[in-house]
Amino acid sequence: MGGLRKYWFLIGLLALIPLGLCVGVFAGDSEFTQRWTGIAKPRVVTTVVLFLMAFTLDSRQIAGALRAPGPVMFASAINLGLIPLLALLLAPRQLTEDFRYGLMIAATVPCTLAAASVWTRKAKGDDAVSLLVTLTTNSLCVVVTPFWLSLAISQSTRIDLSSIALGLIYAVLVPTAAGQVARLIPACGRWATTYKIPLGVVAQMLILSLVFTAAITAGGKLAAPGSAGGPRALLLVSACCIGLHLTGMLVAWVGGGLFGFPLPRRIATVFAGSQKTLPIGVLLATDPAMFGNAGVPFALFPMIIYHTSQLLIDTSVAQALARRADRENEQQNGANGNDEFPVAT
Repeated sequence: MGGLRKYWFLIGLLALIPLGLCVGVFAGDSEFTQRWTGIAKPRVVTTVVLFLMAFTLDSRQIAGALRAPGPVMFASAINLGLIPLLALLLAPRQLTEDFRYGLMIAATVPCTLAAASVWTRKAKGDDAVSLLVTLTTNSLCVVVTPFWLSLAISQSTRIDLSSIALGLIYAVLVPTAAGQVARLIPACGRWATTYKIPLGVVAQMLILSLVFTAAITAGGKLAAPGSAGGPRALLLVSACCIGLHLTGMLVAWVGGGLFGFPLPRRIATVFAGSQKTLPIGVLLATDPAMFGNAGVPFALFPMIIYHTSQLLIDTSVAQALARRADRENEQQNGANGNDEFPVAT
């Protein structure tokens, strides 16, 4: 039962994707699918999700990270610089157009709004750093994401970059800022802190509705022979997504050591530098207005693969880093000759 509570979101992803595909394949343009896709509009749902996530983030923690911004700058550069650059090199090797777009979308969206701080905290790192990376990358993505997509998408494909940028401003920047402003109202701030977990559950359920809607749309396209590219294309893009995430983590860990970051902040760069947010990726992959009113339904899959694999991988990494943090604390405690652990800053 405890495992179900802990992994219900991952279980939901694994269940709703094939269910949505089946509905899309067999129901097609039925009244149900039309009504559902009409209700769960990607841009509206994404706006609500990001507002809820930003509303539950306590940005007062970031003062310490601002005094030493090196780890934040380094993790942000990995998240919106290195990973998209590597994806740009891998995208032409994908076997379908949708997977090429999907890989770039997965690589260019910003850091997660909640998971990076949660995993950083589990690994006994400095979650103030991960929080500031989250706010920084989510603010910059309205410019950076369209830039990388413009480099990756061929000139023959018509996309409206201004539409993508404006869509990200309205669906990402505005609700994120609104959520943080709402926290400044004392009563709202206390309410957000008290009900942080229920609000997070609501946000995750809305994300699942987005995924289910996108899977229905993709299922309709799946009925066309060869439209998904087959198992080989799926394996290739899966390997690329996992490889990008692991590379981001490795560069953050090694680079943090070379720069001399304290272990708690080094841990934060590992998660914040490599993790990617799901709702913005789903928005870009499923909102027809983002790609010339055509849409790229199968671009959803790389985003799902990246997000699911990072949940699984980072759980193990967080446990290993927590053990390392405990060992370092014990060594420092022994050197100081007392029984209290030093406070991570």
